[in-house]
Amino acid sequence: MAETRKNRIEDYALIGDLRTAALVGRDGSLDWLCLRRFDGAACFAALVGESENGRWLLAPKGAVRRTQRHYHENTLVLETEYETAEGKVAVIDFMPQAAGSNRTDVVRVVEGRGGKVAMQTEIVLRMEYGIVLPWVQRTDDGLIAIAGPDAVVIRTPVPLEGKNFRTSGTFTVAEGERVPFVMTSFDCLLDIPPAIDPLRQLEETESWWRNWVSQCTYRGEWREAVVRSLITLKALTHSATGGIVAAPTTSLPELIGGGRNWDYRFCWIRDATFTLYALLISGYREEARAWREWLSRAVAGAPSQLQPLYGVAGERRLTECELPWLCGYADSRPVRIGNDAASQVQLDVYGELMDAFHLARAHDIESEDHTWQVQRALLDFLESNWSKPDRGIWEMRGTPRHFTHSKVMAWVAMDRAVKAITRFGLDGPKDRWVALRDRIHADICRNGFDAERNTFVQCYGEPALDGALLMLPLVGFLPVDDARIAGTVEAIRNELVVDGFVRRYKTEDGTDGLTGDDGVFLPCSFWLADNLAMMNRNDEAKEMFERLLALRNDVGLLSEEYDPRAKRLLGNFPQAFSHIALINTAYNLSRSRAPKLRGSG
Repeated sequence: MAETRKNRIEDYALIGDLRTAALVGRDGSLDWLCLRRFDGAACFAALVGESENGRWLLAPKGAVRRTQRHYHENTLVLETEYETAEGKVAVIDFMPQAAGSNRTDVVRVVEGRGGKVAMQTEIVLRMEYGIVLPWVQRTDDGLIAIAGPDAVVIRTPVPLEGKNFRTSGTFTVAEGERVPFVMTSFDCLLDIPPAIDPLRQLEETESWWRNWVSQCTYRGEWREAVVRSLITLKALTHSATGGIVAAPTTSLPELIGGGRNWDYRFCWIRDATFTLYALLISGYREEARAWREWLSRAVAGAPSQLQPLYGVAGERRLTECELPWLCGYADSRPVRIGNDAASQVQLDVYGELMDAFHLARAHDIESEDHTWQVQRALLDFLESNWSKPDRGIWEMRGTPRHFTHSKVMAWVAMDRAVKAITRFGLDGPKDRWVALRDRIHADICRNGFDAERNTFVQCYGEPALDGALLMLPLVGFLPVDDARIAGTVEAIRNELVVDGFVRRYKTEDGTDGLTGDDGVFLPCSFWLADNLAMMNRNDEAKEMFERLLALRNDVGLLSEEYDPRAKRLLGNFPQAFSHIALINTAYNLSRSRAPKLRGSG
C-alpha cells in the first residue's frame, strides 16, 4: 500500500473553519483539503490517491516511539504529541474562523515538550484534485503557489526548499519553543491576504469554540460524546449559507477495494428533520433556524423538481464524474466528484421536508411568509405522485420500486400537513388531506406488510427487509407497542444485524443496481437503540448505544459505516448522519421514557 494510504479511516481527525475542512492523519500528514468550500477542488488529495496527489507532512524526522492525540477541550483544535528517543514534541493543527470570503487558513504549530526533536515537513501542492502542478515561487517568509484561479501562500520561519515538484524543510525544536506554519488559500485575482498571528489565532479559535459549546443544554450521562458530535456537526456547517454537508470527503469506500464510493460533500434533504431535532434539543436555535432557512431556499421552485440533495448554497447541478488519475483510498476505485443521486426521484424527501417544517413550528422557529405556500405546492404534487415508484432513501440505482419507507414518508407529509392546520391554524383542505393520509396508511399496511412473517418489508410485494423500517415508530406511523412494529424490529435483528449492528439492506441480490458489498450502517444501528428504548428495553438499548460509542476513533469521530469483520470504519468521514443519530439517541436514553424521536404530536 502506498505511503500516504497507510492510514485507516479512523486514523484521521477533522479540522475546519465553517466553510471547508481538512483531514489530518496520526502520522502528521494532512491528506485532504478542499479550497475555500467543502465541495471545492482539493489541493491535497492523498486521502484518495498517493502522496503525489497532494499532502502536507509535518512530523518528527526519526522514529516515533509513541503517538497520542486529542482535541483541546470543547474545541476543534487538534493536538498530536510524538515521543522520540530525543524528546517530545506536539503538532497543534487548526483552522481559524474565516476572516473573509477570500481566504482559508490552515495553522500548524510545532511545540517542543521535552529534549530536542528533529522535525521534517514536506508540502506537495496539487490543484484540481491532485493533478495540476502549481507554479511555486519563494517569498521572504515562505512560498506562493499559483494555478489558474487558485493560489496558496505558506508562511513559516523554517527555510523551505523545492525539489522534484515538492517543497521540504527540516528543523529542530527544543522544549518550550514554538515553530508556526500558516497556509492561506485565496483567489489569485485578488491581493495576497495579509499574514495572521498564528498564536493569537490559536487563542481566539479555542475561545470561539468554547463559547459555542457553552450553549449546549445536554447534561446527561454521555455529554462528552454529545458535545463532540455537536462540534463535528457545526464543523460541517457552511457559515455563510447554513447548509450542512453530509461529510467533508468523497469516495471513501463502503467496503475496502469496492466501488460503492460516493461524493458526500453536499446537503441531503434526507437528513433534514434529524438535523433540526438534534440542534433544537441541544439548545442551538440559531443553527436550527439557519438550516431551516437553507431548506426553504433550496427547495423553492417547481415541486416536481425537488432533489434529494443540493450543493452547499443550494446548487442543483451536481453532475457526477470519475477522476481516473486517483487510485482511490486503499485502491478503492473509482474516485467520484458530484453525485447523480441529485437527479433521482425520491418521494421520501417530501415527508422529510414537511416533518422538518413541522418541527420548526413546534419549537417556535418562525417561518418566512412564503414557506407555507411552498409547502402547499409540494403537497399538491405529492397528492398526485405518492403512489409512484421511486429510488428510495438509499438512492438505489436499479429499477424504481415501491419502497415502503418512501410511502411512510408520504404519510408523514400528509400527517404534518393536517397538523399545520389543527395545531398552527394554517389554511388548507383539511378533510382532503385527512382522507389521503388515511388512504396512504391503509395502502402501506396492506402492501408493505408481510403478515406471514409479521414484518414490514423494504418494497411492496417483496420479502427483503430494510433498516429504514426502524423509522416507522420514530415518525409516529404506528405506536411502538403495535405487534407489527415489534415483529419488524425482531425481523431486522434476525436478518440484518451483523455482530450487533444493522445493515441498511442485503446487497447480495443486486436489486440496488450496484456491485459489491457494504458495511453495517451506523445511523440504522442508532435507530434500533431508539426503538428498544421506546419499548422500555432500556438495558438492551444502552448496551447497543455503548457498543456504538466504542466504534468512535480516539478523538470521538464516526464514519458512515463499519466493517465488523475487519474491525474498521468505512465510508465518508466524519459522517454528519452518524453523529446526528448519536446525539438524538443519547437524549432519548437520558430520559426515563423515550418519546417519539421525530415529535409527531
